[in-house]
Amino acid sequence: MAKDKKGKSEGKKAKIAEKKQKQEKKGAKKEKVKNSKANDSDAEDVDLDAVLAEYAKKQEQFLKVTESPCDPPRSRASSTLVASPANDNELFLFGGEYFNGALATFFNDLHVYLINRDEWRLVTSPNTPLPRSGHAWCRGGNAGGIYLFGGEFSSPKQGTFYHYNDFWRCEPSTREWTRLETKGKSPPARSGHRMTYYKNYIILFGGFQDTSQQTKYLADLWLYDTQNFVWHNPMLPLATQKPDARSSFTFLPHESGAVLYGGYSRVKSTVTGKQTKGGGQAQRNVLKPLVHQDCFFLRIAQPAADAPPNSPPTVRWERRKKPANAPNPPRAGATMAHHKGRGIMFGGVHDVEESEEGIDSEFFNGLFAWNIERNRYFPLSLRKPRTNQRNPQETRSGRRGRGQANEDELLRNLAALQTGKPLADADQMDVEKTTGDTDEKQLPAKEVLQEFPHVRFNAQLTVQDDILYIYGGTFEKGDREFTFDEMYAIDLGKLDGVKQIFHREPDNWLGSDDEDSEEEDGSDEDDEGEDEDEEDEEGDVKMSDEKPLHTESTRKSKRKDTVVAPGDEASEMASMASTFDDTPDDATSTTSPDDSFPHPRPFESRRDFFQRTGNEWQEALMASLRWKGIQPETLSVKEIKTRAFEMSEEKWWDCREEITALEDEQEAAGIGEVVTLADRAEASGGVGRRR
Repeated sequence: MAKDKKGKSEGKKAKIAEKKQKQEKKGAKKEKVKNSKANDSDAEDVDLDAVLAEYAKKQEQFLKVTESPCDPPRSRASSTLVASPANDNELFLFGGEYFNGALATFFNDLHVYLINRDEWRLVTSPNTPLPRSGHAWCRGGNAGGIYLFGGEFSSPKQGTFYHYNDFWRCEPSTREWTRLETKGKSPPARSGHRMTYYKNYIILFGGFQDTSQQTKYLADLWLYDTQNFVWHNPMLPLATQKPDARSSFTFLPHESGAVLYGGYSRVKSTVTGKQTKGGGQAQRNVLKPLVHQDCFFLRIAQPAADAPPNSPPTVRWERRKKPANAPNPPRAGATMAHHKGRGIMFGGVHDVEESEEGIDSEFFNGLFAWNIERNRYFPLSLRKPRTNQRNPQETRSGRRGRGQANEDELLRNLAALQTGKPLADADQMDVEKTTGDTDEKQLPAKEVLQEFPHVRFNAQLTVQDDILYIYGGTFEKGDREFTFDEMYAIDLGKLDGVKQIFHREPDNWLGSDDEDSEEEDGSDEDDEGEDEDEEDEEGDVKMSDEKPLHTESTRKSKRKDTVVAPGDEASEMASMASTFDDTPDDATSTTSPDDSFPHPRPFESRRDFFQRTGNEWQEALMASLRWKGIQPETLSVKEIKTRAFEMSEEKWWDCREEITALEDEQEAAGIGEVVTLADRAEASGGVGRRR
């Protein structure tokens, strides 16, 4: 027995010695990395003002705005992508940064993607904004153009940061940049904010400011008057419900203002550690990541007609219900683009486990539509292309498709007049169309995928002519950060596949990997519990940045604005800090608030829907005009039909998710298309036989 006890004791001592050796080895490795970072830091060696002055000097060498064909832009994160408000065939991409694990590179190049030619153009200008990432831009609403504010720049090794507070306007037709010098006060410098538009106003909210000591999140609201060239900073009453400070949220335009949803920030929290030998418990004050899930509506009323010049608009925040059927689990870095009264959301990341070894994060590539009026999410899924369409020639959608249909109708009417036939026979006439889009027909076929792109967060989204474009995005595995170098397109009307516009493999990661340390940490798990006498005796209360919720790159440990959902403690703080909302999450009605309007049928295109219900929409339009005090007689027949079609199109998109579900059910039951008796009779040349 004595020998057995002695053998067990020696074995235990050997295990303890082996564990101690591993801990010393790990500590030496961490110290080496720490010293390496300290030695490599360029915080004291780089003068950012001098670097930016050098950039500005190089920029002045360009004497005029030039545009030249180029390859797709380099991979980058935190850039901005927007659909041109002046041309349905153009997308604009500006700025961003790329980090390869060692050095960060910032961009200020303006790329234009010509959709109908599948061609990229690089624009150079003598007054282009300086390199930056984390900026915000949006379309100018009634004013036209594209407006840009703020962003950040850093030294190559991320030692020092600089935030911009400059304000720019880009004219999409000429590619000309203009720096706007505004009257009075303007928003302070920031990154991670969002902008949208309402009539003649540009709306800016939130963001963060990063200093060497801390990251400060902002909750200030600013409105820029594009007619009087002045910023307004509305002072709201203290008792008013308003969004908390945050960054990386969704900010969408609305006919009465703007809608805000979600976002990210860090909040103070006290966590309790292990029990000390004295019987007490160690406590720490930490900054925990928080993913916001609340929703606010910003109601804006323009100044009265007799108000003094430069009078600010009247604004009010209104808290909305939590959106019904929201993606679960909640996710950060899920970007959203506005389309026909909906927000189209893609991607995101969520923390699924927190431990001493790190965070296990779940990334997503789901596509959702958020109906703003009904405040409800609908999942979108890809569908197999239909082969039994009644009008296969109508393959184009959106404004270009309607323009093509109108052109075809005019050509048929002209051909009927030239041949002396009545206009009633024009629909049966074949016409030869001479179009200038020869280059569009000769484009090489793109690969169409039947699955959504790889999981990611912070992808750039925009919608042009009912087509969703997805550019870039980030994926992380351990300490490695992968910046995607690709762009895709999805037809939101058909959802029949994902067109790959371009794809290149991500560049090599030059930073350190944590896989070896993870293996070492895993081997230590077997020894847990054997050394119970070793307790954490540290009981001092201190403030520290808690480990971010998904395994972050070390370069953004202080300032990263898109990490994953909080743990239990942060969720409790969010519920306490937020305003009480007694409305159940599933209380939102699934039906439209006004069902007196006609509803589209399954497999019915927008044009067919209007042809069937056009008279009802014109009557509804005239009733609406009279209610507003406008006499319909003051409008031409063409204007009335155009407005009525726009109303029917808005209804078609509003019901799109429910109709898509009905179409899927009918196709599963073998019903390919709903044909009315009138259509069947017309196709058979007489009255349809009934049995």
